Amino acid sequence: MFIQRTGKIAAAAVMALSMMSSMPAAQTSSLYAAPAISVQLDHVPLKFDAEPRIDQGVTYVPFRTVGEALGIDISWNSKTQTVTAVHTSMGKTTKVTLQVGSTTATVNGAKVKLAAAPVQREGRVLIPLSSFSSQFGVRTGWDQNSKTVSMVSPQREMHLRAFYAVKAYHEIDLLPSMNSVAFGWSRIDRDGRFTLEGKEYQVPAAAGEVTPKSIVADAASQHIQPSLMVYALDGNGELTKVLSDGSLRQQSIEGIKAAVQDYGFGGVVLDFEGLGFKLDAAQQQQQLNQYVRQLRESLPQQIQISLAVPPLNSAYKGYDYKTLSSIADDLIIMAYQYNPAGTKAQNAEPNSLVDQAVQLALQTGAPKEKLLLGISINSETPASVGDKLGLAKRYDLKGAAFWRLGLFRTYTNEMESAVRASVVKE
Repeated sequence: MFIQRTGKIAAAAVMALSMMSSMPAAQTSSLYAAPAISVQLDHVPLKFDAEPRIDQGVTYVPFRTVGEALGIDISWNSKTQTVTAVHTSMGKTTKVTLQVGSTTATVNGAKVKLAAAPVQREGRVLIPLSSFSSQFGVRTGWDQNSKTVSMVSPQREMHLRAFYAVKAYHEIDLLPSMNSVAFGWSRIDRDGRFTLEGKEYQVPAAAGEVTPKSIVADAASQHIQPSLMVYALDGNGELTKVLSDGSLRQQSIEGIKAAVQDYGFGGVVLDFEGLGFKLDAAQQQQQLNQYVRQLRESLPQQIQISLAVPPLNSAYKGYDYKTLSSIADDLIIMAYQYNPAGTKAQNAEPNSLVDQAVQLALQTGAPKEKLLLGISINSETPASVGDKLGLAKRYDLKGAAFWRLGLFRTYTNEMESAVRASVVKE
């Protein structure tokens, strides 16, 4: 767990906002001539509307971009040329006030001396890099050869969901670290019919006093929302078959409704894959939207609905993120399987493509508070999983969803520690 510093407060923190006036040329001329640098947050580059610079050995960065990526609230007082940053994390609120041209900052009411003053350049406030690292728990590094600033975001609370496979009981001890869990016990089979007895997905057999119902009830008793995952694939057209056939749609929805009631689930996660690959994407989007609406109308209002959806930079285009997010409680972006088939598991998913998947999802109008970033544990390493979680934090998503329990022990305690260093359940 990230340890909040309570001792000596180092150089202050904050900001980059658009402003009306500009600093005198004498105060900024050296910044214009300084070499350009790149800045990475959790190993993914940050894009700035004003270039980071180095002046007399001090690295300056526009704080607006950095602040927003870290979830910091920023306000600007044009009369006093003062910026104020407020951030609450892990139960602690930090408030920092800086003034352009002043080497004195206020941190939670206390005056703090800065090594260098914030400056204004091209309508942006640039601050010394070190001025926010200690205040907001950001770890920073510098690579002289590549002139790259590296930052690691602090631990943050967010909604965490795990998928629970049939053979995941040996990892049930991980459930308390989650907010919700999706039990992979059902599917729509190759005949287009809902079943709890499929070959790949089925309700597991009881083991003594431990039964499927007791596992679901135990999760609920710990305030871990249990959901039934319903898997379907359009590999042989079976998903299209059920979506386009009114009778099969109704049968599957009635089956889901009965399973939710029988086992005491608090939600349903639809993992409907393969739409919009060969067939008309717009038509399949409409069919899926219709199915989800019908499911919503059939289930009690307190039962939550989620969808695991392929990323928009994949080959599957049959998913209308905006409409689905307006019907469902949340969407899980399955931003993985980018690497070619047969790629070793140690090759992590490309950060750039995961970043693009999140941006594309947000561009549809799907609200960030309804999006969870799906992370395939089998694809990541302890060194890479924090990058993906960092993207969920950067875009202020609802949270992250891990595919899946039953794979967790493949990375043992080292992977678990890497996850917990970045996020904890809200």
